[in-house]
Amino acid sequence: MNLKKMITISVCVLSALALSVSAQARTTITIAHTHVETHPEHKAFLAFKNHIENNIDDKYEIQIYPNGLSGSNERVFELVKINSIQFMAISSSNIENLAKSYAIFSIPYLFNSEDVYEKFISDPEVLKELGKNSDKEGFVPLAAFTAGTRNFYAKFPIYSVDDLKDKVIRVQTGRTNSLMMEAFGANDYIMKFSDVYQALKHDVIDGAENNELVLVDQKHGELCKYYSYDGHQMIPDLLIGSRDFLKSLSDEEYAVFKEAAMEAQRVEFREWKYRINAAKEQAKTMGVNFINVDVNAFREKVLPLHDELLEKNPKIRELYEIAKKYY
Repeated sequence: MNLKKMITISVCVLSALALSVSAQARTTITIAHTHVETHPEHKAFLAFKNHIENNIDDKYEIQIYPNGLSGSNERVFELVKINSIQFMAISSSNIENLAKSYAIFSIPYLFNSEDVYEKFISDPEVLKELGKNSDKEGFVPLAAFTAGTRNFYAKFPIYSVDDLKDKVIRVQTGRTNSLMMEAFGANDYIMKFSDVYQALKHDVIDGAENNELVLVDQKHGELCKYYSYDGHQMIPDLLIGSRDFLKSLSDEEYAVFKEAAMEAQRVEFREWKYRINAAKEQAKTMGVNFINVDVNAFREKVLPLHDELLEKNPKIRELYEIAKKYY
């Protein structure tokens, strides 16, 4: 074998070894969520991944696990706090029992429009207030995703608040949700989101409350043919990161991750509007009827709860005052 050929082979071998070492040296970052891959949050996490990998060369390999592959939100949340998973999206209602300030979003009729709500959750002051105890809580909120407006959908039509009387409605966990349903004259039923379809199918519950995507993504529109726009809550999903992982970053890297979170939020907001419109059209083909109601009649039933909730949970008062600035 001549010298030139030996040198060429040696260079190829060394290059392959260098690539192997580089690949082995990359840190794997895991992102988990429970949504399907067409969901706006999945597309937002793709933007998050691309921004980081394009701005921090060859250091991180980001893997996204959709569809609940890593387990329930409750399980993944615990894994984020111990840095076994680095990022996730989770509803503020799933956090509020641990971190009381997140209960601000469960207050019914806190916002009078989605535009106001989106401005509030995009406010850096709001994220700062939510994350001020992150050292103790084990996670850091980096951005908020809109999850639209929560409305009632059921097997029966809801034209007025009186139509809810004595009905059994699935709600998210949280004392505020139970108080809200009591004010509406309905019976709340708390269960895992993944169990709602079967509960509807077997008449365990009469209806539920959520945004329009569940009608098609979770096929709830097969069973519930009435969706009423009462607009009782606007509850975001928070893009949160492991405190321990984020603390391990340099200042420059942390800035890139923050930029990635803001890009993810922009993508999620855009995709959400598109998906909601598409879901409504698809739900109509399933036979779902969309009903506009007198929102004020619903609001008046629960507004007295505001003072009660503020008194019971002083940690939300600062955020409540910020929210009022957007009225």
